[in-house]
Amino acid sequence: MVSMSTYANDFYNQSREVTGTQLTVIREFRDFSASDLEMVAQLLQMQHFLAGEEIVRYLDHSDNVFFVLEGGVRIHYFGYSGDEVILCDLSQGEFFGELTAIDGQPRSATVVARSDSLLAVMSNQAFIRLVHESPVFCMAIMQRLAGQVRRLTERVFDFSTLAVRNRIHAELLRLARQHMDSPNTAIIKPAPTHAELACFVSTHREAVTRELSELARNRLIQRTGHELRVLDVERLRKMVDLARGPVGD
Repeated sequence: MVSMSTYANDFYNQSREVTGTQLTVIREFRDFSASDLEMVAQLLQMQHFLAGEEIVRYLDHSDNVFFVLEGGVRIHYFGYSGDEVILCDLSQGEFFGELTAIDGQPRSATVVARSDSLLAVMSNQAFIRLVHESPVFCMAIMQRLAGQVRRLTERVFDFSTLAVRNRIHAELLRLARQHMDSPNTAIIKPAPTHAELACFVSTHREAVTRELSELARNRLIQRTGHELRVLDVERLRKMVDLARGPVGD
């Protein structure tokens, strides 16, 4: 069993609003026992954020870790020219803020609520102690960070080598893999706007509109209301792999 009760009082403004049951949506806590989840819940404070509300700001010195219990958030920043760069969207079951909690550096991006969201907030001291006390949680964090490095490596490669249309395909594939509804189809909901996709792949909205229209004509995607359906994920994967070519380790 994880020994965590000894530092529950270290968390500022301790709150018991968060329950262990609520934490089961967080994938890094899914291997915790019910009793350990209840102890972790003592380290958390519930906070509500409205859609569009800023949670943390780029380069600020806050150091809490946020777990998304309901809703979703967007991690982004703006360049000197005012252009938005979207790093990623996080939904229920994910968390953010661990980099600053680990290395003590300022925030690496701004985070805003994409929809009305319910977050559980943990102090950086409690987070670090949890990493030290729980081998299960420590391994989950290491796997998460390894996954981030792999995704960022892939994204740098795509930005450095792929044409705009291929970057759009790669981003659609990434989104599709997060929203699979069968072995070979996906329903991305809510569908990103053309402007949002443009921010993800560093291009302009018109280029996204042209390419999505072409993919729709080829019956690879279908837009229905607030949903974007990917009708053949395997075909899309092959298109992306062909554009990337052979990549060595």
